[in-house]
Amino acid sequence: MTKRILVTSAIPYINGIKHLGNLIGSQLPADLFARYHRARGNEVLFLCATDEHGTPAELAAAKAGKPVDEFCAEMYQVQADIANRFGLSFDHFGRSSSDQNKALTQHFAGRLAEQGLINEVDEEQVYSHADGRFLPDRYIEGTCPNCGYDSARGDQCENCTKQLDPTDLIDARSAISGSTDLEVRKTRHLYLRQSAMRDTLNEWIDSKTDWPVLTTSIAKKWLNDGDGLQDRGITRDLHWGVPVKKGTEDWPGMDGKVFYVWFDAPIEYIACAGEWVDAGKGTDWERWWRTDKGADDVTYYQFMGKDNVPFHTLSFPSTILGSGEPWKLVDYIKSFNYLNYEGGQFSTSKGRGVFMDQALDILPADYWRWWLLSHVPETSDTEFTWEQFQQDTNKDLADVLGNFVSRVTKFCRSKFGEDVPAGGTYGDREQALMDALQTKLTSYQANMDAIEIRKAAADLRAMWVLGNEYLQSAEPWAVFKTDPDAAAAIIRLSLNLIPFYAALSSPFIPTMAKTMGDAMGVSDMAWPSDVTSALSSLPAGAPFTVPDNLAAKITDDQRADWAERFAGVRD
Repeated sequence: MTKRILVTSAIPYINGIKHLGNLIGSQLPADLFARYHRARGNEVLFLCATDEHGTPAELAAAKAGKPVDEFCAEMYQVQADIANRFGLSFDHFGRSSSDQNKALTQHFAGRLAEQGLINEVDEEQVYSHADGRFLPDRYIEGTCPNCGYDSARGDQCENCTKQLDPTDLIDARSAISGSTDLEVRKTRHLYLRQSAMRDTLNEWIDSKTDWPVLTTSIAKKWLNDGDGLQDRGITRDLHWGVPVKKGTEDWPGMDGKVFYVWFDAPIEYIACAGEWVDAGKGTDWERWWRTDKGADDVTYYQFMGKDNVPFHTLSFPSTILGSGEPWKLVDYIKSFNYLNYEGGQFSTSKGRGVFMDQALDILPADYWRWWLLSHVPETSDTEFTWEQFQQDTNKDLADVLGNFVSRVTKFCRSKFGEDVPAGGTYGDREQALMDALQTKLTSYQANMDAIEIRKAAADLRAMWVLGNEYLQSAEPWAVFKTDPDAAAAIIRLSLNLIPFYAALSSPFIPTMAKTMGDAMGVSDMAWPSDVTSALSSLPAGAPFTVPDNLAAKITDDQRADWAERFAGVRD
């Protein structure tokens, strides 16, 4: 039975090109899952967007010397292009500054106000004399009172993940200018009464017994630590953002204010579907997002780094549930730990680590896709080192998969021509191979269904290895000298393994998979749920071509050059 699968990945900030840690923390695993379900014949809607509001966009635009709307439009194109080059198969890549998101954000605010879930609060906020502006939480830094981390932000400590207010920080300073000439001033803002949703959220999270421990533990920590879930400001004293309104009506006292970026950004997941329809790519977005319009049979998956979990398990659900309307809630949140770089952290400011555009300048996307997905930080942080990257990609992509395809096709061309050879029959060795492949395929599908990505990658690699081991033990080059028909049978089965591998590998390495499929004359790579039938898909006489080398090996000189080039300034 066909399933309906809705997939969203955390939307990236517009203020710069993302590094590989950002990629593996949300977009790339989401793409893997979306590709897999499409290959299994399910109906998939995969949405992402740029997160364009808030101070990060304003500051980046000012640094670039451009109006913020112009800067965002340009960076959107840059990020969309890089995503496309990485093979991220979004059904739509939207923008949180869209008219659709503006209207929907204002709609939700109006609904929450009607439900009594918004308070107007005269609060004290930090004003920087040096910067001539109120400082949003993220642009006040200082020492965390909870763990002592000296670069905690005014909204959250990245080190211990504790939710903070700017006035909690010790030795606070402006993250813009570094000035400590700060003053606390009164200003009126809107607060979402998350505390009123605590029991509802607790019950909802408790019902998600299949969620990863990482996701649930972070959500529960925010719900229950200290005084429990706190009300959260959803407006800011900024110029760039969604203007504060109650639906289509003005909100008295809120002139000149905008909604907090963390209020409007998750709403863009829904608005993005509206953009998808308005762009002529789909129809009836509400059947994906409203349970009264058909979304009750949708299974919704979110992918994100662990730092985004509190907002997706508490704040965004508070908005959805609090609206009192029949919106689709997430069914499963796959969260990830961090990818570190050569013993430290990726750093944008220090130019340390590999960023998405740089990665594509030096190697094709599939090298990065394979290594990152097979080392995804699911249960703990993962360390990227150039030595490990070179070793793993050379072994897996060149020595195992690439070598198998090359040996089989070149041997067949030299002995039988560029058609699948006839003759010979399969015996116990071939049956043992098919049985082993079926076992691994069953495990692979189960792990992909469960979003156990490392385990799925290990299953896929094991299937590649089985083909190599079969070829090595069957020795068609030796058998050919005495029994060409028997050698033909070995090669026929081996050639059939290539489109089999292509179909199974396509979620991980789509470009290499297409190369394999095209070489075998297979443009429509149906998912091979049954190994025996899949390995007879290429009949005797079917033409093929010898593909170019799937994966060139990374040399020691290349590795040393890249390690030096991307070292940046070490901590």
